[in-house]
Amino acid sequence: MKQFRPYHFPPLHQVRLANGTAPAAGSGAPTQEDWDSALAAGYRQGQQDGYDAGFEAARAEGYAAGQAEGLQRGLEEGRAQALAHLDQIGKPVDAALKALKKLKSDFKTAQRKEVVDLVGKIARQVIRAELALQPTQLLALVDEALAAMPPARDAIEVLMNPEELRRVSELDPKRARKWNLLADPSLAPGEIRVKAGDHEVDAGCQGRLAACMDQVRDALAATEEENQ
Repeated sequence: MKQFRPYHFPPLHQVRLANGTAPAAGSGAPTQEDWDSALAAGYRQGQQDGYDAGFEAARAEGYAAGQAEGLQRGLEEGRAQALAHLDQIGKPVDAALKALKKLKSDFKTAQRKEVVDLVGKIARQVIRAELALQPTQLLALVDEALAAMPPARDAIEVLMNPEELRRVSELDPKRARKWNLLADPSLAPGEIRVKAGDHEVDAGCQGRLAACMDQVRDALAATEEENQ
């Protein structure tokens, strides 16, 4: 809000002296014309002074408002430029962090695979050694497979590796005669296929080992997620 200072009209004799309308010495009382002239002069002077005071106040107020607005705009533009600059600087850093994170993930994946492969390799060696010492354990796998299959009236056929079939027949001929054991050269040691009617089941060691390795792999992955 603009501020105006009160104006006081100057004494009449000052106005008349300034305008050259002062009465001569010894003259009488001022005339109406003298009053009108003094009033007009005072009005003009007051109007000019009011204008000057109002203009100065408005100029000062406008300067302050413009300075504040300019400062605010400068701060916003400076902040925007700084953020843009930081964004440009941060892009290579973000890319490096992403690459490092991927490298870490790939390393953990490779490490987990090596662990699973090592466990599988050891397990296969243990199974191979166990079957070499006690091949009749394969017959227990046949029993488990038949227990999971629907009952069948047809003869049960058990396909085995020829060498393992020979050893099983020698070591436990009584149990071997329970089923129709057949040699299948395409089967690796430890692999068995059981046929009962229209049903056929893979009762070998590799399928069981693969299922175990899947559980080991899932367990390792879950452990890594918990540690992250």
